[in-house]
Amino acid sequence: MASGEPPFDLQCTHEGLDSLVRALREEEDGKQLRKDLAKNMRDALRPGAEHAKSAVMGMISTGGLPTSPALRTAIARKIRPEVKLGGRWSGARVKAFKTKNIRGFPNAPKRTNRASGWRHPVFGNREVWAQQRGKIGWFDRSFQGREGLYKEAVEAAMNDMAQRIASRVR
Repeated sequence: MASGEPPFDLQCTHEGLDSLVRALREEEDGKQLRKDLAKNMRDALRPGAEHAKSAVMGMISTGGLPTSPALRTAIARKIRPEVKLGGRWSGARVKAFKTKNIRGFPNAPKRTNRASGWRHPVFGNREVWAQQRGKIGWFDRSFQGREGLYKEAVEAAMNDMAQRIASRVR
């Protein structure tokens, strides 16, 4: 298949156009197609999100007292695959969303991943600040060596959708 060609053979005849119109009507304005494509792409990225969750849960906790809510668990809950179709950005990715209302630390996923860590006031003494580091690169390392696998899985989901459309046209 040459680049720029559709992944299916569409004949430019009256019957071909009729079958295309029928296929589009069956898909209800494309809403179901978009929903299914997004679901399949999210499913393709789900193993990557699970690797990232297990990486953050493997981060060592040095706190002496148990605190609530647990930071690592809160970060792990906010890691999920994200798919957007249309708008300013179209694509699929695994994202660690902000942890709102977790100990006043909304940027926890980003700060625990970076080498420089983060600063915070010492409990009970607002004038003294402490420097703390998480598990450096926990998010980034969970995808190293697997990028091609996830890319192929997302492309397979896209090809399946193209075949679905093509089968309705024929």
